[in-house]
Amino acid sequence: MKVTPDIIRYEFIGTNGLVAQSLNKSYIGVGGTVIGESKNTFTFQNQNKTCSVVKEAATFDFTFNDGTVVEIDGKLLVGRSEDRLKKSTKRLW
Repeated sequence: MKVTPDIIRYEFIGTNGLVAQSLNKSYIGVGGTVIGESKNTFTFQNQNKTCSVVKEAATFDFTFNDGTVVEIDGKLLVGRSEDRLKKSTKRLW
């Protein structure tokens, strides 16, 4: 998978994710398959447990089907997934 600034437009439901950093220490290490997304949260499922994580308070590591791992600041992901498609993105690196 080619990683570009457009990665924030990706649909994350079904992707494996992990909280790499967070202001809330209890979020660090929480992860699993993304089963839901709202404007401000991701919902992860791991071994029949579900946990919601506030996007703005965390940095996520997402692993895509081809094995690519991408770290994304949750502040870039705040908003409904359909609204993120409309956002224009500036180059981050």
